[in-house]
Amino acid sequence: MVDYHASNSQASSGGPAIYMDPREQENDWDRDLLLDPAWEKQQRKTFTAWCNSHLRKAGTQIENIEEDFRDGLKLMLLLEVISGERLPKPERGKMRVHKINNVNKALDYIAGKGVKLVSIGAEEIVDGNAKMTLGMIWTIILRFAIQDISVEETSAKEGLLLWCQRKTAPYKNVNVQNFHISWKDGLAFNALIHRHRPELIDYDKLRKDDPLTNLNNAFEVAEKYLDIPKMMDAEDIVNTARPDEKAIMTYVSSFYHAFSGAQKVPHYPTPTLPLQCHTGQGHSLTLWAHSTPLWNTKHTLFPCSRTALFQLCPHRLVVSSLEDFRGYRRVHKPPKVQEKCQLEINFNTLQTKLSGVLFLLYGGSVSSPWLQDINGSWHNLEGAEKGYEEWMLNEIRRLERLDHLAEKFRQKATIHESWTDGKEAMLTQKDYETASLSEVKALLRKHEAFESDLAAHQDRVEQIAAIAQELNELDYYDSPSVNARCQKICEQWDALGSLTQSRRESLERTEKQLESIDELYLEYAKRAAPFNNWMEGAMEDLQDMFIVHNIEEIQGLITAHEQFKSTLPEANKEREAIQAIQAEVQKIAQYNGIKLSGGNPYTTITPKTIDNKWDKVEQLVPQRDKALQEELAKQQSNDHLRRKFATQANIVGPWIQTKMEEIGRISIEMNGTLEDQLVNLREYEQSIIEYKPNIDQLEGDHQLIQEALIFDNKYTAYTMEHLRVGWEQLLTTIARTINEIENQILTRDAKGISQEQLHEYRTSFNHFDKDHSGGLMAEEFKACLISLGYDGDAEFARIMGIVDPNNSGVVTFQAFIDFMSRETTDTDTADQVIASFKILAADKNFIMAEELRRELPPDQAEYCIARMAPYSGPDAKPGALDYMSFSTALYGESDL
Repeated sequence: MVDYHASNSQASSGGPAIYMDPREQENDWDRDLLLDPAWEKQQRKTFTAWCNSHLRKAGTQIENIEEDFRDGLKLMLLLEVISGERLPKPERGKMRVHKINNVNKALDYIAGKGVKLVSIGAEEIVDGNAKMTLGMIWTIILRFAIQDISVEETSAKEGLLLWCQRKTAPYKNVNVQNFHISWKDGLAFNALIHRHRPELIDYDKLRKDDPLTNLNNAFEVAEKYLDIPKMMDAEDIVNTARPDEKAIMTYVSSFYHAFSGAQKVPHYPTPTLPLQCHTGQGHSLTLWAHSTPLWNTKHTLFPCSRTALFQLCPHRLVVSSLEDFRGYRRVHKPPKVQEKCQLEINFNTLQTKLSGVLFLLYGGSVSSPWLQDINGSWHNLEGAEKGYEEWMLNEIRRLERLDHLAEKFRQKATIHESWTDGKEAMLTQKDYETASLSEVKALLRKHEAFESDLAAHQDRVEQIAAIAQELNELDYYDSPSVNARCQKICEQWDALGSLTQSRRESLERTEKQLESIDELYLEYAKRAAPFNNWMEGAMEDLQDMFIVHNIEEIQGLITAHEQFKSTLPEANKEREAIQAIQAEVQKIAQYNGIKLSGGNPYTTITPKTIDNKWDKVEQLVPQRDKALQEELAKQQSNDHLRRKFATQANIVGPWIQTKMEEIGRISIEMNGTLEDQLVNLREYEQSIIEYKPNIDQLEGDHQLIQEALIFDNKYTAYTMEHLRVGWEQLLTTIARTINEIENQILTRDAKGISQEQLHEYRTSFNHFDKDHSGGLMAEEFKACLISLGYDGDAEFARIMGIVDPNNSGVVTFQAFIDFMSRETTDTDTADQVIASFKILAADKNFIMAEELRRELPPDQAEYCIARMAPYSGPDAKPGALDYMSFSTALYGESDL
């Protein structure tokens, strides 16, 4: 039988669905089950009472029909009680899957009885679906309470209806045509009871217009005398337009089984003894007294078979017998006492009337052996009653003690079994095989707490054994069951002790192994982290995009790369050492059956990561070699281009510089006539133009350098841009110089300036052109004007407006010639100049340089000193200057 007190059990998803008898298709469950709330209420109460009428035989009951069947345990128990067969052992555990498995076992059993299951699976029952749970119970009721009913070749619903019609046919106001409206007034229920137990119902007093009284009367009588529990409320039936058919069928089937499927309850009608039959009446009374020794022996109380004990325990048998005994004294014996008294009175009267006649005829009195038999039997009956009542009271007290001990045993056993439920599974699980060190330590602490709890339950186990021993000593009727349960508990307790010790040893052993593994993990992490960083840095360096500009830089990179490659063997040894640590971890785990969960708690660097990165490093090294060699070849080529360009540039650059200096010198010296200078300059220009192929060659070399993306050249200070500018400047300068000579010739011819004056103008211009730019800046021209005797900013501004009309800030040589040619037309004569020098020389024939520097502005003084010859007269002094030579230089010999 299902152990109701065990913990909830297992289930699996899916399962058989609810049965529907083909003969009940018109009452399709899914179509009309809960259409009316009143029907649902009636079905809940009726189905619950029907289930409890069977479950009470196993000492349990349900309160909530959709909740109490969810774990499948009471459902399996119900099926065992109503079928008398054993179902598969329920599964242990409280998980949903356990419950579904148990419900499936019950549904499988129903299906095995030829019941077709549709619409519902185990999940709905486990989820507490009220509609589907009621449907399942209705299926069980159909199969085990209604399907086997058979009356005159009709069965199930039709057979039950025919049986009801046959039994109630003689009763007025009763017309059973269905299982709903026909039962609403309650008369049909009372008619069924009266037909089988007329002494329990006074049918003639019932009224059709009082259905509540009728229904309550039938329900109470059935519960009190027929052991049919009250399955419906009269108010629910009366207040419902159409009572629920399934509830009515369920309740009526209980009457069928009570009256037709089981032995009828014995009753004792009181016979009426006619006074005319004294001998017959006495004989009947004697027979009654002899037949009553139901009370004369206790052996008739207790059925010897365990099948009977399965239905009702001895204590309840004794109590029931005591109630029957007291009912016998209260109901059945008083009429017999009255009958006996009446018989004695009749006998005495008869004896008085017949005594005279008999005395005269036979010479004696009337005697009655049967009356003596009656008195003897009656005396024995009363003695048996007294002894039987005392024995029953003592037996009740003994059985109460036994029941108390048995209940105490069951309670303690149930508590213990509930506590041990799942403990074996817990102790035999291998959770430590996949646990981490911290988790194993936690499991050890948890196991220590369990060991304390286990020790605390030792007393309960001893108490259970002691109670079982006492029940054996008191000859408890169900001692074999108690002993078996006690033996199972003790064996399980011993098993728990062994499993507890075994688990502790396994946990401690695993802890030590995991500590070793943890140390290896830590060492691995300490060595793997820096090695991983080194590999990442190496990969980054090997993939770095190097930028070099010369051979020295690429050779430096190649040297560094060679040094890096020399460290690889040592690095590989470190990698192998790190991998060996991980291999040792795997070896320990494999040898001891430890399933490593997760990775190294101290690092995320796995051996695979290290190997992958090492492979990447090994792949990158030759790639780096190739890239460096390619770059070396490129830099060697670039260096050749640099050298080639530099060789030519170092020739062209100085040549341009030399030519520029020569042109400057030619423009300053002005040797020969202007025509001669023009011829020389044009020849010079032609020689420069003829040098152009060298520049073109250099441009070609420069183009190759540009294409090679070479931006520097340590072999030369010249760049192509610099040389190109110098070349253009050289061409421009020679052209400008030629142009100036041509302009000077035109100016000379147009203004009648002599060659000497033009030369003097050039000399003066070049003197004040301090930066040799070929033009006089404003300050330079101002110094020239001061040397000529001009003074004042206003005068300077006036002259600048003439020589520089465009406000460029530069006075060209041509503008200077124009200005000088205009200004010298009004200058002093040579005599006036000589007179001025005499004044400065204090009438001496010479003048000292110091005197000029003292009296004249510095530029004018230096200008004059540069044009005076040393004085060589008789009164000459060191540093004396002949001022006559100045006049000659300024105006020429012809003007003196």
